[in-house]
Amino acid sequence: MTEPLLKVENLHVSFSTRGGIVEAVRGVDIEVAQGGTLAIVGESGSGKSVTAYAVTQLLDRSARIPSGRILFRGDDITRASSSRMNSLRGAAISMVFQSPRTALNPIRGIGRQIMDAIEAHQNLPKAQVRARALELLEAVRIRDAAGRFDAYPEELSGGMCQRVMIAMAMACNPSLLIADEPTTGLDVTTQKTVMDLLARLTAERNMALILITHDLGLAARYCRDVVVMQEGKVVERASTAELFGNPQHPYTRKLVAASPTFESTVDDLVGEAPRPPAPAIARERGAPPLLDAEGLVKRFGDVAAVDRVSLKLGRGESLGLVGESGSGKSTISRMICRLVDHDDGRLLFDGEDIGSIPARDFHASPRRRDIQIVFQDPHDSLNPRFSAFDCIAHPVKRLVKPQDAAELKRRVEEAAERCGLPRDLLGRFPHQLSGGQKARVGIARAIAVEPRLLVLDEPTAALDVSVQAVVLKLLDDLRRDEGLSFLFVSHDLNVVRMMCERIVVMRQGTVVEEGASKDLFTAPRAAYTRELLDAIPHFEPQRALAG
Repeated sequence: MTEPLLKVENLHVSFSTRGGIVEAVRGVDIEVAQGGTLAIVGESGSGKSVTAYAVTQLLDRSARIPSGRILFRGDDITRASSSRMNSLRGAAISMVFQSPRTALNPIRGIGRQIMDAIEAHQNLPKAQVRARALELLEAVRIRDAAGRFDAYPEELSGGMCQRVMIAMAMACNPSLLIADEPTTGLDVTTQKTVMDLLARLTAERNMALILITHDLGLAARYCRDVVVMQEGKVVERASTAELFGNPQHPYTRKLVAASPTFESTVDDLVGEAPRPPAPAIARERGAPPLLDAEGLVKRFGDVAAVDRVSLKLGRGESLGLVGESGSGKSTISRMICRLVDHDDGRLLFDGEDIGSIPARDFHASPRRRDIQIVFQDPHDSLNPRFSAFDCIAHPVKRLVKPQDAAELKRRVEEAAERCGLPRDLLGRFPHQLSGGQKARVGIARAIAVEPRLLVLDEPTAALDVSVQAVVLKLLDDLRRDEGLSFLFVSHDLNVVRMMCERIVVMRQGTVVEEGASKDLFTAPRAAYTRELLDAIPHFEPQRALAG
């Protein structure tokens, strides 16, 4: 039997904290052969990334490995010296990190950073190193690689930065590539491009690939074997076909159930009995829409970020707005919320021309209370100096003006309760809350003023699948109970299909298709819509290693 390229045996990793010793990895066993593809899946805190950092010895200083072995090509590197690991990292074992903008040097050109990776392991003439770096940029399909060689990371999109990270990781032809959540935050088509690129390059070079992800669809599409981790332990391991075809462990079954598919409903995600579609409040023929946007235009310099976009949203209706990064989705949502002004067009809310009110003055308008937004990143959108209570209370004080502290407290606690946020968490600050809890604070803050329209800008993009399922169920319940209208902005078409009755598809600032969710999924008219649908990763093990 061939010896595995990497074999991790009974690995334990612990961290010293002010509260004592925390065991992050507890007895993990994994292995991958040369040319093999292994997915390590699980939610935040399961130990996935800590396991990878232990393999590469990139753990925090407070970490230690009390027991276990890490064998690479049969050699025990568990406690290898710094010089030994420096010779391995990049040359034999490379890593693609989750956030390329954080991992790349912001004050050094991308081509120069790739040259640094080559020069760290190979003694070659400068001209040859530069030629190799340019060749790598072309291999990862950076358009106009020569022209962008000296560009800085801030001048590139998130997808392009991730390609640069892949080029750096491939620079010295390693035998093992570890990709740690390499597509988090990328839209579906960019995600597919990046993953197809990784799969193609690793296959061509017979490299082993370990994909760390909480996206089970990616694992199913790109890996032959899967390891499921929970609370620092491996709870299930199997081939992709076996695991997704017949998951054995309750936690695996929970993850599979919580992952949206083309057929699932919000109730399916949380294991509840299906309910009839949410009723719309006003569907009478000829009833005026709650929101009526006509010919909206927004320019940034010479670029039209939004180019004559029109959309209507009825009372109690949920409208999905989908498309790639840069399609204009978030710009439209901010114009509708009156956070930015439009350059042309008309914006009516309940028959009133709110577009005629400058964005800088809209906070004083009575309509400010009617239109609220839930932002993509719940951490960045919450004031770190405010407790959860204060975050929710702030807009209530400004827009509702409660009579006294007792009424303010009642409104905040009611909003928190409706969002499933326990009262004992209201005194905590954002850094003391989990991602799901922070998302609930953001939603509670928005609904505390009793709006009529809720704009949801990628509200679950940064959440694990089970937390996402709970938040989507919460939003669906709020809509049913409160009669809210939703503008749901997302690049996740499966989520939008479950949450919205109609979908508007955007590309490069324009609308390319609009229709009922069911029709758009079953019979899309536009080629771009079909491209988006094809890019969604889902449980089809036979399509592993696409590209």
